[in-house]
Parts: sequence; C-alpha cells; structure tokens
Amino acid sequence: MAPEKTDKATLRGQLLAARTLLTGKDVESAASVLAGHAVALPELARAHTVAAYVSVGREPGTRPLLDALRARGVRVLLPVLLPDNDLDWGAYEGADALVPAGRGLLEPGGARLGVRAVVDADAVLLPGLAVDGRGMRLGRGGGSYDRVLARLAGAAAHPALVVLLYGGEVVARVPEEPHDHPVHAVVTPEGVRRFSA
Repeated sequence: MAPEKTDKATLRGQLLAARTLLTGKDVESAASVLAGHAVALPELARAHTVAAYVSVGREPGTRPLLDALRARGVRVLLPVLLPDNDLDWGAYEGADALVPAGRGLLEPGGARLGVRAVVDADAVLLPGLAVDGRGMRLGRGGGSYDRVLARLAGAAAHPALVVLLYGGEVVARVPEEPHDHPVHAVVTPEGVRRFSA
C-alpha cells in the first residue's frame, strides 16, 4: 500500500473514532448550527440547484440544511449509490420521501436523474472526514465523490464545493493523491473557512 493511502487510512480511523464519542444531542445541535452557517453562504443563497447528501450516524447533520434549502425553493439533488460505487441522483422531496438503501444510507425514492445530473448543480456539498488549510478534503475512501469531481471537471462545470465538518476535523494536513481536488469552503459549527480552490 502506498504511504499516502496508509496515512489516509490512519487519519480516517482516528477521525471516525473521535466521532463515536459524540452523543445524539451533540450531532443534533451541530446540525442546526451548521444549517444556519451554510444557508448564509452566498454560494448557496444564490444557488438554483444544490447537490447534497443525507447524513447518517455521527456525520455532521445535513437534514436541517436540506429542508432549509428546499423551503427556499432550491432544487436539491441527493445521491443514489450504484453497485459500482458511482452516484446516480434524485430530487429531494422531503424527509418522508427518503427510503432506506444499502450501507445504512437514505436516498430519494423518486425518479433517477442519471449520473450527469450533478453537472447542473451550482453548489455541491461533499461529505468528508477532514479538510486542511489548503482545502484538501479527506473522504471515507470509497471513491464515489472522486468520480463526481472528475465528472464535474470533464463537463467543465465549476460549482462551489463545500464540506460540512465538526471543528476538530479541520486539520493541519490531509494526505493527498493526484486525483484529489481542493474544496472552496468548509462549514463547521464555529463558522465558515474559505480556500482559494
């Protein structure tokens, strides 16, 4: 295994272990604050379409943000995990329209829009475990969002790339590989930090 992959695996393990210490109340409180910071971002305030995701477990909560965007009239796209780990997309029609999927995920129960639907997004909320001062994001390692980012680049689409994290997940340095892309901003309960991605 390459040193970068080993370093990523070690950092992932540490960050996931830290998340297990969070209570449900911690996650819920952070989700509300994150939504408040995120909806105030100019990139989301002027967006017509936002590609997002439904948080699960101890991930920084996205549900209040999804509902706030939808209430504002924003078209919210949510991922549908395909067998090859690529992502199809569906429209968010509210929490009641989410259905259980594999790996403990929730996805939209309506029509599938295709893997290229994401290229129409004005902003993309990316899940992550960490981001560093350069805006480099550490994901879970499944490669789904690497494909999304490559698809955006291939279509010459330039949406705002935003990650929602807990404050302690903004780290000094994330190990990177050639296919990794920096994000434009990270939103934590403490506020927003922008990068020159």
